Amino acid sequence: MDDDLSLRMPGVVRRVHGVLLACLTLGLAACGGSGGGPATASTGMDRPAGASQTTDQGTVVVALTDVEGGFTSYAVDVLAISLERSDGAVIDVLPQPARVDFAQLTALSEVITTADIAPGEFVGGSIRIDYANAEIYVETGGEIVAADVYDSEGNLLTASTASSILEIAISLPLRERLRVASNRTALFSIDFDLTASHIVDTTTDPVSVVAQPYLVAEVRPVDDKEIRVRGALLNVDLDAGTYDIRLRPWQHQLGDYGAFTVITTAATEFEVDGVVHVGRSGLEALAAKPEGTLTVAFGELDRSDRSFTAGVVHAGDSLAGDRYAAVLGNIVARNGDQLVLKGALAIRRDRPAHFRRTITVELGTDTSVTRVRDPGTEYDKDDLSVGQRVMILGQFSEPAIEPADEFTPDAALVLDATQGRARMLVTSLLGTVNEAITGQVDVNLRAIDHLSASLFDFTGTGNSEQNDADPAHYLVATTHLTAGSVDALQALEVDQPVRVLGFVSRYGDAPPDFEGRVVIGPRDLPAALGVGWGSDGTASPFSVIGARSLVIDLANPDIGQRHHLLIGDRLIDLFDLPASPGITESALPRVYGIAEPGHAELFKDFADFVDELSLRLSAGDRARSLAAYGRYDAGQVELTANKVVVHLVPPDVP
Repeated sequence: MDDDLSLRMPGVVRRVHGVLLACLTLGLAACGGSGGGPATASTGMDRPAGASQTTDQGTVVVALTDVEGGFTSYAVDVLAISLERSDGAVIDVLPQPARVDFAQLTALSEVITTADIAPGEFVGGSIRIDYANAEIYVETGGEIVAADVYDSEGNLLTASTASSILEIAISLPLRERLRVASNRTALFSIDFDLTASHIVDTTTDPVSVVAQPYLVAEVRPVDDKEIRVRGALLNVDLDAGTYDIRLRPWQHQLGDYGAFTVITTAATEFEVDGVVHVGRSGLEALAAKPEGTLTVAFGELDRSDRSFTAGVVHAGDSLAGDRYAAVLGNIVARNGDQLVLKGALAIRRDRPAHFRRTITVELGTDTSVTRVRDPGTEYDKDDLSVGQRVMILGQFSEPAIEPADEFTPDAALVLDATQGRARMLVTSLLGTVNEAITGQVDVNLRAIDHLSASLFDFTGTGNSEQNDADPAHYLVATTHLTAGSVDALQALEVDQPVRVLGFVSRYGDAPPDFEGRVVIGPRDLPAALGVGWGSDGTASPFSVIGARSLVIDLANPDIGQRHHLLIGDRLIDLFDLPASPGITESALPRVYGIAEPGHAELFKDFADFVDELSLRLSAGDRARSLAAYGRYDAGQVELTANKVVVHLVPPDVP
């Protein structure tokens, strides 16, 4: 992805940090197409200016996202996405394979393709994923390491064999079918739940991961996420305030994944060739660019008509492309004008983007620096400090990487940004509260974005050596919070978890160490509950299985290493709770799933979910694992869940 811009704080925050969540639900040892014919390209909304469509067809916008799951990188090739009509016909909607790093889509949804298809009702779909050239990395023992991925039968997926391809079918809930109408647009959002889909063992060398892919397909997504749309410019309509693109999702330099129309407003922030604009002047700057100019927009998809309105647009030399290469990641150390980034994405001008454990960046006095959501302020290279998430544009210098070394994450890589550009992105902190006073919160820092705090060297961040940032007492300024964070700030408690979104202070200026914009306290942080019953599963996972609740049977001897509850950064052993935890239905938007090898069936109603689960367990299916997300009530020992998935093993599977 080009940027991560979200500073929105939805009414219910559902994100948790990936590394810690892996400890909870993945059992890390360190924690204890054919049949319907091809679809045609479309605009992805209800035909605003600049778009065209035959009136007997409707449009489907396909988006991808992810629930965090402990991976620093999870880049795989999506070979196909198909939709199944109610009459059994299957329609392929992905025009060509697309490489996607799902670990980078935890805060965003990416529009991957659009398709014009004949009207009708669709009962589900499927996705085919190829792991042959996968780049899958986890953090363990203070290092970022590669992982080998196996299917549930023990076949190595991360190798160039026929077994490297997995196909997962998805059945939509009866009340949530995908309905495509003439000259209207529908959304098909696919959430690859990495948390519920993998078992990770960090005691092996290399780290081993068992993939049991679980996907949630939704026409009205449960999670409220910012939408990212990337593609090559087709035309601009100044009167309508829109522009059209040919979609090129993720970091694809070529290809056509469908046409799409982007709506802009007087408040839309533009950066075109490094120059910042707001509103119409930005659209005029975009209109002056030639067809084919690369663009990326961040915004919201209207739930009523699926139209897309951009809050931020970057284009031309403000992106990696013809002129610049780029790196995306967090600064883990700085020495003078040299930055070190770990777990970063290298975006080359002439080759596919790839993950790198470490990338060095050289700055200079001519390095141009900006910050998202702050178009009127001037910045320079010394605003780039340790911890800050950045997109930096420049040129990769020697030693060059040959094509054969593209998948060598340790190959030396240096980005010369002395004549380039750097953009500071929204950065996420996770930790616990040491003290909260007027204007400042002292945080025991556990993680920054995808990386644990132990990976960062804060030398030089302070206005003196004694004032260098200390992760055990990381000082967050709270004088510029968004309005929705004021109540959360007042509710903070010592030793309780907290997440903060914002920007790192200028290099050499700390304290404070961080400028907080959004504070998410314990009452708004999601809880995640995970249980595993081993590869053979169990016939009796619950002591209570009723229309309104499930209660985990902690007396079941089949419970394995996974029996945890995670709230923020706090990992709680279920056996330390005063009673067996219950799981109940949320009043919020929700989705529940039953997963079996190669298939997932989804439910919107908790009672329907429990009924089907009871039937399958009675018929001999065995529960292998459970992952649930929602709000935890310590007094009731109960999780009110808006998402639950139970992995079952059919009785005929040995």
